[in-house]
Amino acid sequence: MHLGATLRLLRVDAGLSLRDLARRIGVSSAYLSRVENGLDAVPTPERLSAIARELGVPPTLLMDVSHRVNPFLAHYLEQEPGAGALFLDIARRQLTGAQLARVREFLDAEFPVRAARREEPVPALAPLLVPERIVLRLTCTAVEDALDVAAGRLAVACPGVSAPRLVAELTRREAEASNRVGNGVAVPRAYLEHAEPLAALVTLARPLRTETPDDVPLRLLVVLVGGERGREALVRLTHVARLASHGLAERLAEVEHPAQVFERLAELETLR
Repeated sequence: MHLGATLRLLRVDAGLSLRDLARRIGVSSAYLSRVENGLDAVPTPERLSAIARELGVPPTLLMDVSHRVNPFLAHYLEQEPGAGALFLDIARRQLTGAQLARVREFLDAEFPVRAARREEPVPALAPLLVPERIVLRLTCTAVEDALDVAAGRLAVACPGVSAPRLVAELTRREAEASNRVGNGVAVPRAYLEHAEPLAALVTLARPLRTETPDDVPLRLLVVLVGGERGREALVRLTHVARLASHGLAERLAEVEHPAQVFERLAELETLR
């Protein structure tokens, strides 16, 4: 996963220049530029937390995108070594997302977390989708073709908004910052004032050789539209990047029915 591409996308959508964000977190703009371009190591959990706070997204969400261990978890493992053995046992059993959800239900019932410690829930992707806006194994030769198809499906649910207008807004936002977040996923997004958040999902029959931050061919587009601005939009975008970092494109590559998309999303989003 290319964390830097996600950071750049979030920074631009937050309206922050490279220099502004670097100053706020106490680093040089040259360092932050190297991180965004994948030329430097993933920032430490403490620095990722600082970046997340300035962007207004949950720190744990950004750390999950980068596959960094949460400092809270690391501290707990130091305090309770037996917890590490339990996590290892879970890994050996290869529990699925649905099975982990059952484990969480038990923990919530037997050992509820104090409200002050639980972060606010992250909005899921699945509720923004309907089968009509899921296009599977699309054959195309350019990203623009996939955008046209997605815009056509979304325009049906956006009264007064034409597909060409949607494509124009998606293209404009792409010009501001690349929507490729890595692992074969692109997240085009369009702002439509007063519109409810919606999404379209397009998988490609053949991966597209186009410019991506990690040189992995494009296999999946998650197109986001709506009237959200600021923190809400940034959190949703970060969540989709997290899904990408956990192999969303690979999980959906051979899917042939929308119902299977919802099943795979449920596996990934159950423990968000």
